[in-house]
Amino acid sequence: MIEFKNVSKTYPNGTKGLQNVNLKIEQGEFIAIIGLSGAGKSTLIRTINRMIDITEGELIVDDINVSELKGKSLRRFRRKIGMIFQSFNLVSRSTVIRNVLTSNVPDMPWYKVLLGIYSKEQKTHALEALDKVGILEKAYNRCDELSGGQQQRVALARTLNQNPSIILADEPVASLDPIMADVVMSDFARINKEMNISILLNIHHVDLALKYATRVIGVRSGHIVYDGPTDKITK
Repeated sequence: MIEFKNVSKTYPNGTKGLQNVNLKIEQGEFIAIIGLSGAGKSTLIRTINRMIDITEGELIVDDINVSELKGKSLRRFRRKIGMIFQSFNLVSRSTVIRNVLTSNVPDMPWYKVLLGIYSKEQKTHALEALDKVGILEKAYNRCDELSGGQQQRVALARTLNQNPSIILADEPVASLDPIMADVVMSDFARINKEMNISILLNIHHVDLALKYATRVIGVRSGHIVYDGPTDKITK
C-alpha cells in the first residue's frame, strides 16, 4: 500500500509542488492522475520512488517510511518500483532485448555490466517480458527501427523485467498517435489485471483515463481536487 499523510513539497524557488496531500492506494490499483501542466502530477508520482523528496508529512510504501531510506536500502526499495517516461529513455542504437536486459544492471557485478554478459535465465526473462507486451518478434531489432508506440512498449517490458510491484508512468502516451496511445494503455490495463501491479499514470487524455483506469485522481496547484472510481464519473 502507498499512503500519503499530509504530504507537501516546496521547491527551493518557493513553488508549491504538493500541498497537504492525503491518499491511500491499495496494491493492484490502476490510477490515472489528471491535471493541467504544472499542477503537480509529476511531483506526486516522483515522490513515491524518491526522485523528489517531500518537505512535509509522511510517505509510507509497504510499511516503509520513504523519507528515512538511504544508500543501499533506498536502492533496494527502488528496485520494486518501475518508472516509465514519455521520452522512452532507450539506447536507440542497441537491440530491443539489450535495452530490456539493462534493468538487471543494478544487481550485476561491474565486470559483467562492462562486458555485457547476461545469463541464460536473464535473457529468457527479458524475452518473456517482451512477449507480455506483444513485441517478442522485435527482440533483435534495433530500437531506432521501431515506431514510437513500439518503443514505449519496450520501455514497459524493461520495467516488467525488474519484477516491480509498482509502476509509475509519467505521461507515457503523450507523444503517441491516438491509435498507439490506446494500444499502450491497453497493455498497462492488462498487466495491471494479470500481474496485480499497482500502476500510477499521469495522463492528459481524459478519455483514455476513463476507459482504462479504475480510479482517477485530479490535481490542481498541488492539491488533490478529485479522487474517485472512474465508473462514477459522468462523461
